[in-house]
Amino acid sequence: MRVAIVRQDYPPYGGDERFVEAALEALLERNVAISLYARAWPQTKLQLIEPVLCNPFYIGRLWRDWGFARAVCRAVAKAEPDLVESWERLLCCDIYRARDGVHAVALEEWARVESSWSRQALRLNPRHRYLLAMERRIYASPWLRAVICRSRMVRDQIRDTFGVGEDRLHVIHDAVDSDAFHPGLKSLRGWVRERSRISDSATLFLLKGAGYRRHGVPAAIAALAQLSPTAHLMILGEERNPDHFAHLAQHHGVADRVTFVGPQIEPKPYYGAADALVLPTLYDPSPAAALEAMACGLPVITSTKSGAAELVRDHDAGLVCDALDVAALAGHMRHLQGDTERTRLGANARAAALGLSPAAITLKLVLLYRDLLAATATAKAQSIRSVGTAGSVGSGHAVASSVRGAAMTQHSAMDLVPPKSMVPRRAAAAAAEIPMDDGKPPPPVLEWRVDPDAAPPDVARSLAMEIAPPSRSGRERTHGSNRG
Repeated sequence: MRVAIVRQDYPPYGGDERFVEAALEALLERNVAISLYARAWPQTKLQLIEPVLCNPFYIGRLWRDWGFARAVCRAVAKAEPDLVESWERLLCCDIYRARDGVHAVALEEWARVESSWSRQALRLNPRHRYLLAMERRIYASPWLRAVICRSRMVRDQIRDTFGVGEDRLHVIHDAVDSDAFHPGLKSLRGWVRERSRISDSATLFLLKGAGYRRHGVPAAIAALAQLSPTAHLMILGEERNPDHFAHLAQHHGVADRVTFVGPQIEPKPYYGAADALVLPTLYDPSPAAALEAMACGLPVITSTKSGAAELVRDHDAGLVCDALDVAALAGHMRHLQGDTERTRLGANARAAALGLSPAAITLKLVLLYRDLLAATATAKAQSIRSVGTAGSVGSGHAVASSVRGAAMTQHSAMDLVPPKSMVPRRAAAAAAEIPMDDGKPPPPVLEWRVDPDAAPPDVARSLAMEIAPPSRSGRERTHGSNRG
């Protein structure tokens, strides 16, 4: 049996990729072959994965997405894998990982903070129109067998928007490493606050996210202005125009209580320094910042369009409000200025995060792969029996390729060519239980007890991911060998 994974850009240090690799490792141990379709040669510890490079020429993001989808579907058509999982919007997949949620809903939420001209530009943007069209066609495709949803919020949005049956929607929350993110990081509290000139007695709210407007920085600053002077806001993340938000803080009269840290490779010390996370994001299927903060024992304030809101509500780990309801946001932040309530909610948050361990999430992925591969094996066996009964290879091939043929018509408008047949190149038993065996070395973490005086070198050492990019010459050699 062969499984194909489609990921246009495959960062080996990404959290999602690490957990998926653990599931793929379990498949490899069951003699299931793995092909990874990507633009560049992937860096992965799984040496048995077979990379397939699909890197057509492009100019601009729209052409980039369309060209990659087209090239991958043509390559998959030739290889005919048994199962195709895509992280990208393309039609030749059995499993679609809806990592960005529902684009149509995201556009609606983003438009809430845009001017009328900007909202019109969003509607007319060619790339957004392409993504919306592909989204509709993916969920209408008869080829689609399963959708991996990062939260129940995303599952419900896909069901309500596109009419996909819940039997095909599988909620698998993102994992969080509770050994790397833990309450012991509070030992770095004094060091971070001293560097940032924040009083140890201040209630420090942390906001982490790239793109300040969509992650709710304006609402958080406005809410901070309604709190007592003991409340402070620290903002992490990349932003193209940080000066605009610094002026916004001045406008609200809280410039001395807002600290802009910018993008940080290592966020752990800032979780240790914070008392709570505030994340009034406009739309996020599953914000990593919320999961990391919960693992650190921080209560979370987030928005109704955040995938973390269901975890916060289910486990009484924080508070939820509309992203643009500044009065409600200020009320929630004021509520968490009390030590007793903050401690109670933080303990609940930590307990909830422990249930999202890498091992638990890996097992869910393995079981999903097992069930789908077992169904593929059953369909193949039935196809072979029908061939024997009919006495014609051609009739069996027609039965096996019926679903693929239906999907092929879906691609015609964009010249996306799907595989011609579901007949596997070789048979293998896939119905047996696939053992979950992580076997991956633990990521570098800060210890539960860290001497504040020794924090800077410890933080620096924790950045060593031991994943160095290959040299340019190395990439050229491997790329060339793949072509030849």
